[in-house]
Amino acid sequence: MTTYQLIVASSPEDLARQVAERLASVIDLALAQRDRAQIALAGGETPRSAYGLLGQEHLPWNRVDVLLGDERWVDAADPASNARMLHETLLAQGPGSQACFHPVPTAQPTPDLSAEAYAAILSQVCAGDPPRFDLVLLGLGDDGHTASLFPGTAAAMVTDRFVTIGEGKGLPRITLTAPVLSAARQVIFLVSGANKQQALRRLLDPEELAERTPARLVQPGQTVVILADAAAADGLA
Repeated sequence: MTTYQLIVASSPEDLARQVAERLASVIDLALAQRDRAQIALAGGETPRSAYGLLGQEHLPWNRVDVLLGDERWVDAADPASNARMLHETLLAQGPGSQACFHPVPTAQPTPDLSAEAYAAILSQVCAGDPPRFDLVLLGLGDDGHTASLFPGTAAAMVTDRFVTIGEGKGLPRITLTAPVLSAARQVIFLVSGANKQQALRRLLDPEELAERTPARLVQPGQTVVILADAAAADGLA
């Protein structure tokens, strides 16, 4: 059974700092053990500040492969693009700009072709079957979704592929599947906002069904770290 460690930050600034420091520490440890490190990062607005801080960490970024846990099927210049957000934060300037970023190839003619192309990239960059990341950073939706594994969708139950098509909020999405997310050496959830309270409680509930809260499908062999703000963790810590 998956175990969780909940760490509550005192402010948004403290949360961003803790996330950046935790990610940097995991990357540093991975690079001490292997020639390269592979990380999968969450999209959306919540981690934006943390990525800006992470990009200032003095790490050998040229040995770090950065991928996304999921991506909206939009042009890379679209404001909704997670790749664009990374280019504006982690990859913008400073040490982090030297990281080896492998974006989801959303310029393919269809989402299915994008998923196939991303699966090929994933297999080239990450060793293992399923591919094993040193670190996966995930968000948590107020409906219990993570990456683009939404409740009641086929994507959440896919186990025979590394990458699949998700559907959420009206947009096709390319997403890593639960087996890949679960294979990571370290999984960290970033949870922020009072609207995430119920979803966080459900994630921590051992009786909660994954069909309703797909975030519970992520079941690595190590303790999952949850970094949350006080609003999201109210009454839990």
